[in-house]
Parts: sequence; structure tokens; C-alpha cells
Amino acid sequence: MGKQRQMKTRSGRILLSALACAAVSLAGWRADAESNRVTFPDNLDRLVHYTTVTRGNVTEHILTSREAIDAVKSGQPVPNGTHFVLVDYRDGAVFRYFVMEKGEGWGTDYDERRRTGDWQFQWFNPDQTINMNENTARCQSCHQGREDSQYLYTFNDISVFE
Repeated sequence: MGKQRQMKTRSGRILLSALACAAVSLAGWRADAESNRVTFPDNLDRLVHYTTVTRGNVTEHILTSREAIDAVKSGQPVPNGTHFVLVDYRDGAVFRYFVMEKGEGWGTDYDERRRTGDWQFQWFNPDQTINMNENTARCQSCHQGREDSQYLYTFNDISVFE
């Protein structure tokens, strides 16, 4: 009986160790933000607020340059160097920023399955530092479906913006 108890205790420890290793592995498996070429725009105060999206207690102001708006309205590609900024407000305060930036050849930083033209994406904290806890691969995945509108979800909003 003592030997069986030792085996059960040992089996229990092995199982507990395996579960702990699996939990650590899964936590490390999470796809977080990654370093990329996106910068926080230094001209945020000069960007044009062209649309607002409200979802429950979340209000998102979306901004870009006048040049990007003019390009979309004239059927031209958004110029390289363009930032699109989604300012995420919660309870009347900035909760975070989501920034899309386009640069010549930036798409080649990713394999073809992840590319969104030459756009790259990054999340920023309210203090405008990179938020490495957000998943940028998820952003690419969603925006890939918008290839026909230059990867922009608000393409139609720009088209009708006055």
C-alpha cells in the first residue's frame, strides 16, 4: 500500500508539473505586438478628424492627413508616409491609439499571407508609447479583407467627407 501511495503522489506531481509547463507555454504563446516601422505621428494636431465611430462606451475619432483624403477622393493611392490614427476614448479620456502607417516597400517585411499592401499597424498607450500588449497580427488579418479599398475600413467615410 505504501508503494501505491508513493506512485500516486509521484504521478500527481508529474501531472501538476506538466500542467504548469503547459500554462507557461500557452502564456508565452500569446501573439503580442511586435516592433515594426510605425511611428506615432508628430503632427497629430494637424491631422483631419474625418469620422467618428461609437460602440457602447467606446468612442473612436479617426484622423488622417488632408493629402490622404484628397488622394482617396480623386481615386489615387494613399501616399507613402501617411498615418491614420484611431483615438480610442473611454469615459471621456484617451484609452489608447491605433496607428496605421504606409511606407514604400513596407509590405515586404512580412510574408505574403500577412501583407496589407505597404501598411503596418501599431497600438500606442495614452502617453504615445508603444503598447506591446496588443496584437498587431490581428490588425493585419482584419485589414487584409479591405484590399479593394486600400486596406481602409473608413474608405467610404473619406469618400463622402466634406
